[in-house]
Amino acid sequence: MTVRGVRWLLWAPLILFLIFLILFASGLIRPSSHDIPSQMIGKPVPAFSLPEGAPGHAALSDAVFRKGQPRILNVFASWCVPCAAEAPQLLQLAQAGVPIDAIAIRDRPEDVAGFLSKWGDPYGAIGSDVDSSVQIAMGSAGVPESFVIDGKGIVRHQHIGEIRPEDVPAILAAVRNAK
Repeated sequence: MTVRGVRWLLWAPLILFLIFLILFASGLIRPSSHDIPSQMIGKPVPAFSLPEGAPGHAALSDAVFRKGQPRILNVFASWCVPCAAEAPQLLQLAQAGVPIDAIAIRDRPEDVAGFLSKWGDPYGAIGSDVDSSVQIAMGSAGVPESFVIDGKGIVRHQHIGEIRPEDVPAILAAVRNAK
């Protein structure tokens, strides 16, 4: 092998690594899709019954989602920083007349009450899901997540992550379309 051939072999791993790095970075900068399709869209809310998640709030069960009116189910926790960030948008949705219920994940009722006192309370009923079993059954991977559910108990829209101000119109549209 010539000296030139040996030099090429020495640089080959670095060149291959740089090619891999460029391809990886381009996928991060320009992902092929920003949407994460939910497996729950078009399916009924799973059967569940949760105890009261905060003082002064009703317990929550799947039956409330089959009472004829579209509603939002928000999965949150008092210890969740993005949940506090989405609180103004949830209050805005509630003020627009959208009924919102919640599932508090791995939380204590007194901590949930403190959260609501600090950040506002847009919720009708709040269920306490201490072992995340309902969260998992809903196909939720984390907090916060919100589901638009039609009046027959069918999931029509899922919003992963906090609801930001720019998301409110799309969520309102999803609620209108769920009627």
